[in-house]
Amino acid sequence: MADNTKTQDSSQHSSHKRLPLAEEGIMETLLLPFSPRFIVLTICAVVTALLIGIGIADRKIFDVLLLPILIFGALTLLGVRDLLQKSHAVLRNYPISAHIRFLLEEIRPEMRQYFFESEKDGMPFSRDTRAVVYQRAKMELDKRPFGTQEDVYRQGYEWMHHSVSPKAHAAEKFRISIGGPDCKKPYSASVFNISAMSFGALSPNAVRALNAGARKGGFAHDTGEGGVSPYHREMGGDIIWEIGSGYFGCRHLDGSFDPEAFARVACDDQIKLVELKVSQGAKPGHGGVLPAAKVSEEISKIRGVAIGEDCISPASHRAFSTPAGMMQFIAEMRRLSGGKPAGFKLCIGHPWEFLAICKAMLQTGIYPDFIVVDGNEGGTGAAPLEFMDHLGMPMREGVNFVHNALIGINARDRIKIGASGKIATAFDMARAMAIGADYCNSARGFMFSLGCIQSLSCHTDRCPTGVATQDPTRARALYVPLKIDRVHNYHHATLHSLTELIAAAGLEHPQQLRPIHFTQRTSTTDVRSFAQLYPALRPGELLEGTEDPRFRDAWRMAQAETFQPAL
Repeated sequence: MADNTKTQDSSQHSSHKRLPLAEEGIMETLLLPFSPRFIVLTICAVVTALLIGIGIADRKIFDVLLLPILIFGALTLLGVRDLLQKSHAVLRNYPISAHIRFLLEEIRPEMRQYFFESEKDGMPFSRDTRAVVYQRAKMELDKRPFGTQEDVYRQGYEWMHHSVSPKAHAAEKFRISIGGPDCKKPYSASVFNISAMSFGALSPNAVRALNAGARKGGFAHDTGEGGVSPYHREMGGDIIWEIGSGYFGCRHLDGSFDPEAFARVACDDQIKLVELKVSQGAKPGHGGVLPAAKVSEEISKIRGVAIGEDCISPASHRAFSTPAGMMQFIAEMRRLSGGKPAGFKLCIGHPWEFLAICKAMLQTGIYPDFIVVDGNEGGTGAAPLEFMDHLGMPMREGVNFVHNALIGINARDRIKIGASGKIATAFDMARAMAIGADYCNSARGFMFSLGCIQSLSCHTDRCPTGVATQDPTRARALYVPLKIDRVHNYHHATLHSLTELIAAAGLEHPQQLRPIHFTQRTSTTDVRSFAQLYPALRPGELLEGTEDPRFRDAWRMAQAETFQPAL
């Protein structure tokens, strides 16, 4: 009995305790509309109701109150929608007011770029780098006052050595000849050219301006893998025709390579080089899909794909599957083009794969005329974050690796190396050439010369300057005649700056640059020459059997018959 009484008392006591808690919960619910989370919605609803009531009570002022009623009424409906939608938790908890967060998030890049970045901040290109391209494109003063803003004692700072006996500035423009012993039509190329950007990624007006600027300045324009468009052809500038795994412009409807279609295009005198894209810096090892909805009649005609079907660029090539097969395909490209320089572009991945290509050169006796090394810091194309940030070898290490590998098989003299990856200034060019490049290509540098403001909206089709869009209402903002001059000016001024750097170093041509001409700070108190950071192989060292740890194991693993390593 005592236990039952105790239980009964406890139950009564609990019921008494639950009552205040329930009342408290009801009070919280009733006060919820007046909490900071919902007060904006409450105010809008109350104001809307008051205004409607006043307007009904006094019809004379209803017309005056109509606009405020519409504004507060719309905000109230927006708040109700926020409460009911299920996609955004923050909107359900903070109706109306949470939209301020989304607005601030939307304009955050612009706010940071315009108000908070220092001259050396900003990625992927600093404000200072962008500014110097704009100034050179417009032929404005590009000098800086009061000393460098660089911290010359920070780890990673780099500098070029000057000479106490500088040379006079070279009068001629720096050019190199691309084309090995098997090439019938070598090309005299500028050491600074427009890197691969496809029509489709760029607007028609952007392609027109770039190609016409290249013609005016005597340098080359890489088409990217999207095919040779009418906008490339109408301006008459020198073209590097890049074909990728989709074989756009030279394919059968099933996506396989069409040699006859390739020959028809490649034999055009405007095309000076033919380039096979194996991979690209922005997303190496990753294919692409242009959705069927975006395959217009124009895109269909240029790329040779069916209207209304997904336009697929596979991750790997169908025309070959082995290093030896790749060399044979490059030889076929050279033959079909009438003997024009044929080469390939890639971002270095597995070291043994490139060394397998080198072994295939030795085995087949087929050598490309040029190799363009893209770095993982490159990329005008959109890519998954993981690919963009962490996949592929950076350009400098890639260029030096390819340079040494070709030295190691005694093939360096017959193959030119192009460097592509975040090159915008003469110092970028000189540094790349010192560690192995013969010439440089720039994509984003020339985009800046067209007026690109690094809004980072290339993949949205909402480019604010008409450069990277297919929206005709946006593309019209890019006035072609003016931009032609700016493309040409940027190229001319950058080469002039390179001329001054080369002369200050006591040299006459950028091909004389060597790693000993550059130094990097490796800590606040230590510095190392590029010759130490990028040691060179001896001619033929790979053939003799190297013990260099960068190449030894990878060379043993490389096979000309397959890209797979010999384990």
